[in-house]
Amino acid sequence: MPNLIRDRKLVDDDTWTHLDDEQPVPASGDVTVSWQRWQAEADTLRNRDGRLGVRLDGDVPVEELAGLTELPLIALHFPAFKDGRCYSHARLLRSRHGYAGEIRAIGDVLRDQLAYMERCGINAFEIREDRSADEALQAFDEFSVDYQGRSERPFPLRLRRS
Repeated sequence: MPNLIRDRKLVDDDTWTHLDDEQPVPASGDVTVSWQRWQAEADTLRNRDGRLGVRLDGDVPVEELAGLTELPLIALHFPAFKDGRCYSHARLLRSRHGYAGEIRAIGDVLRDQLAYMERCGINAFEIREDRSADEALQAFDEFSVDYQGRSERPFPLRLRRS
């Protein structure tokens, strides 16, 4: 059963593999690597066949995000419900750095967060295996109006009314 939602649709043919730092990098295929591995092996990783993405935790310095805009996938790790630092990363990637690729939420991604994550610019969500991705899809339709601006529509409701 697919556990990935991309652009508000269930995806059952995800080609990305998340590599641990100890795993060898395959010569081809779509892989994500940790921020630490990216820092240490960026030149080598760029010269392989297949697409490359990077996984970020909330403690990655915000000023480092600008160098990632060439990548097709940035996976933001949410280790716990209460850790929202990657919301800021997503927002800055879209608004400040003009990132147009896929921003994927991974880790402790819950239905209650999806609409808020999307507002910040996250467009793909790996739903935990113990949760239903079908049920999580409903989260996008639970709010008909949002008062804050969004990454794709920066103006708040009060400015949209005039």
